[in-house]
Amino acid sequence: MQYIMQPYKPLVIAGTVALVLASLFMIVQTKHTLDTAASTNTVSFNGEGKVLAKPDVGIMDLSIVTEGSTSKIAQDENSKKSKALTDYLKGQGVDEKDIKTTGYNIYPQYFYPNYAKPTISGYQVNQMVQVKVRDLDKVDDLLSGVVAAGVNQVNNLQLTIDDQDKLESEARAKAIEDAEAKADELEGQLGIKLGRIVNFSESTGGYPGPVMYSAAEGRGGGGAPSIPVGQNEIAVQVTITYQIK
Repeated sequence: MQYIMQPYKPLVIAGTVALVLASLFMIVQTKHTLDTAASTNTVSFNGEGKVLAKPDVGIMDLSIVTEGSTSKIAQDENSKKSKALTDYLKGQGVDEKDIKTTGYNIYPQYFYPNYAKPTISGYQVNQMVQVKVRDLDKVDDLLSGVVAAGVNQVNNLQLTIDDQDKLESEARAKAIEDAEAKADELEGQLGIKLGRIVNFSESTGGYPGPVMYSAAEGRGGGGAPSIPVGQNEIAVQVTITYQIK
C-alpha cells in the first residue's frame, strides 16, 4: 500500500515561516524596548522669564468705507477721503512711511425686489489703512482726528514695543537661568549628574490685546478718548532637556 504525504508539506513550510516571523517580531520588539529605555534616560526642566516695558508705538487699523451708484463714484469718493486722511496724519507729524494700505475691496450692492431677480443697486468700497504712531501722546487726539478726516471705523488699536526682539532676548535669558537653577537644585536633591543638553524649546507670550474703538465714539462730542498706556509684559517659556550621566 502506498501512502501519499505531499499534502502535509505546505503545513510544515507554513509552520516554519510562522516560527521565523515570530522570532523576528520578538527581536524587533526587544530592540524597540531597549531603544525606548535608552531614550528615556533624560530629564527636562521648564523655566520662565518676564520683562515689563512701557509701549512706545501705537498701531491703528482703520477703514474708509464709501458707496456710490457706480464703482467709479464709490472709488473716487474713497480716494478723496484717503487723501484727506493722509494729509491729516502727515500734518500731525506721522511719517508717510508709517501709513500704508493693507486691503482694498469693492463690493456690489444688491436690491431684492419681491419675487424678482436681484439687481445691482450700487457699489461699496472698503479701504483698510494701517498707521504706526510713534508719539503715544498723540494717540488720543489722532483717534478723533482720523474719524473727522473720513475714517468710518477704527478696527484695532494696539499699543506695543517697536524693538520687541531685544526684550524677548532679555526674557529668554531669565527663563534659561530659571531652568538651570531648577536643574542644579535637582542634582543636589537626588544625587544625580546631568550631562549634555539634548533638546531645547521655547515659546513666547504676554503681548497686549487690541483696544476697540468705533467711529461713532469719535462723533459723540465728548472729546478724544482716554487711552491708558500702562506696561506690556513680554514672557518667554523654555524647556531644557538634559541627559543623565
